[in-house]
Amino acid sequence: MPTIYGDLVDQMTRCTDYSKDTDIIALKCFSCRKYYPCYHCHNRHENHLFEAYPEYLEKDKVVYCGACQTELTINEYKGQSVCPRCSHPFNPNCKRHYHIYFKEK
Repeated sequence: MPTIYGDLVDQMTRCTDYSKDTDIIALKCFSCRKYYPCYHCHNRHENHLFEAYPEYLEKDKVVYCGACQTELTINEYKGQSVCPRCSHPFNPNCKRHYHIYFKEK
């Protein structure tokens, strides 16, 4: 299991910024390659801003499901409303932040 950094409130990667039942993913910053539950947590704890992961690295494991402790590739995560491994729902509002976490091709 990778280390999840930030202001976690439980083992499912929920944080002080996002703690609803569906807030179960952590995302990897391209710059430091560390998992954080959100860009707010990252930016509070690192000396650089969260850098979006390039989509052309679609096979890299950059999304972590806190429900089943599985790392997912961008392709496995992109466009999904539930985890493809455990079927736990993802927060539908995460789509609003896609551009923060992923840099389109």
